[in-house]
Amino acid sequence: MPADRLRGWLVAGFLALIGGIVRLQNLGYPTDPDGTPVFDEKHYVPQAWEMLRNGGYEDNPGYEVTVHPPLGKQLIAVGEWLFGYNSWGWRFTAALCGALMILLVIRIARRLTRSTLLGAVAGVLLICDGLSHVQSRMGMLDIYLAFFVLVAFGCLLLDRDQVRERLAASVREGWADESRFGPRLGFRWWRFATGVSLGLACGSKWSGLFFAAAFGVMMVLWDVSARRAAGVAQPWKGTLVRDLLPGLWNIVVVGLAVYLATWWGWFASETAVDRHLAEVSGHDGWYEVFPTALRSLWQYSGNVLDFHENLETPASDQHPWESKPWTWPMGLRPMLYYYNGETTSCGEDSCVSATMLVGTPAMWWLSLPMLAWGLWRMIGRLDWRYAAVVVAYLAGLLPWFTNLDRQMYFFYATPMAAFLVLGLALVLGQILGTGRDGPERRGTGLLVVALYLGLVVANFVWLWPILNGDSITEGHWQAELWLPSWR
Repeated sequence: MPADRLRGWLVAGFLALIGGIVRLQNLGYPTDPDGTPVFDEKHYVPQAWEMLRNGGYEDNPGYEVTVHPPLGKQLIAVGEWLFGYNSWGWRFTAALCGALMILLVIRIARRLTRSTLLGAVAGVLLICDGLSHVQSRMGMLDIYLAFFVLVAFGCLLLDRDQVRERLAASVREGWADESRFGPRLGFRWWRFATGVSLGLACGSKWSGLFFAAAFGVMMVLWDVSARRAAGVAQPWKGTLVRDLLPGLWNIVVVGLAVYLATWWGWFASETAVDRHLAEVSGHDGWYEVFPTALRSLWQYSGNVLDFHENLETPASDQHPWESKPWTWPMGLRPMLYYYNGETTSCGEDSCVSATMLVGTPAMWWLSLPMLAWGLWRMIGRLDWRYAAVVVAYLAGLLPWFTNLDRQMYFFYATPMAAFLVLGLALVLGQILGTGRDGPERRGTGLLVVALYLGLVVANFVWLWPILNGDSITEGHWQAELWLPSWR
């Protein structure tokens, strides 16, 4: 790691503070004309208020849309408890998580690249990502999923480094080869923290399971690689014997326990949605040996799964802003969260105020080249850094291709944004070069990186009015819509 530890933290803290100011400015706008939530906030904001009123659980089926785990709504409720039932209240914790993600991505990029400068570059990129910006300013669940997934990814990297440090110590001290399976590594706190974070991610939205599976596989492969590097005679068997069961314990058992703990309010209640479903449904299954509360949660979850699997819109009546996952990497079909074409505060008779969820094109339009290069580095050069980022990015994308009839939207790509940023930071690091490349090569690389960062910032500034609902002229509004699919 770089020696400038203090400067690394100062840079991360400064950029996170800037990002927090950007996320928090005018946070209470927009709302619908009567001050009510916009778009899918209409589901989660009142459910969070219901939790605050009841002590952590929902007791109103809400026309069968109480279909997500409770943690994200509980976090929304924290803001409502602090600021009341208003737009600042129901968006505050989302903005806070969005700002903390900037801090996390800086530190993670610094660990991946061993460069404080590239960590700062990643921070600037995430600040200027339109999708992350808008989702950090909405009372919805996806930013919480993205936050806990990023925390889990950071813990996974720390566990990787810790394992290699312990194995290196065993080699130096001469006991690495005492067994053909390699040494025992002791309790791995960062692996435990990974499981906790993944449990919290699944407690926000079930799609956290995709990342749990991907990160679990990645952890096993990293353990094999580390044991091989340490000279273990049988690294695969060593990993299976020494690491697999504790890994499953941390990712599966600890993750499941944390997930169930997020339902604390539901378990403690008597009137929560489907709290006594197992008792009134009249049927049980193989899980009869479990307490009725767990059986009720299992049946409730089955109903929720059925809802999600069959959440379809007929071809003749598609949602106007529905999108499919192949459009997400380049943000080809953004979402319009808010639109008011009757405002007059732009200085002309006809003005538009709109909030659109759109990823900054200077970044998102490079997603496919980044993925192609990352896959080449991952497969052709066995570069573990690109492998980590590409696997995490694809864990947020590929599973959605399994049910293309399902109703889907661009905001499902929220967890992908941080890994897009990390992938771009790795590519920019190669463009920048190292001190060994000579001053001319380094200077040219620095110029290219600076010009690209300037382009991203300028693109973000241009999109600012439609990311924040500012009042603009009709002509300006049309100029913001770069592609026909944005309309």
